[in-house]
Amino acid sequence: MGNWCKNGLVAAVLAVGVCLMSLSANALAIESVFLIDVRTPQEFSEGHLVGAVNIDYKEIVAKIDGVTSDKNARIELYCRSGRRSGIAQNSLKETGYQNAANIGGFEALRQTRPATR
Repeated sequence: MGNWCKNGLVAAVLAVGVCLMSLSANALAIESVFLIDVRTPQEFSEGHLVGAVNIDYKEIVAKIDGVTSDKNARIELYCRSGRRSGIAQNSLKETGYQNAANIGGFEALRQTRPATR
């Protein structure tokens, strides 16, 4: 095998290694997002966003540890109209969950996200 072939092979192997390292770094940078439906269990059973966990807004502080105890986690909250998810967001922020976001109402969200109904 000539030097040019060996050098080309080494360069290709190095390029693949760098590419894989880059992919690994990007995979690690992907942020987990916890999707929480703060409506009642009855409302949740009638349809919800795929991947959502149901915690009634009145119980969000008491039950959030069942989903995540990471105070830096991205938490997306929704309800029917956005009012209860706003209350839940404020409650979580008061307990240190600074990345909790009120993403609005179910009917609007189901137009752009997968839902069970």
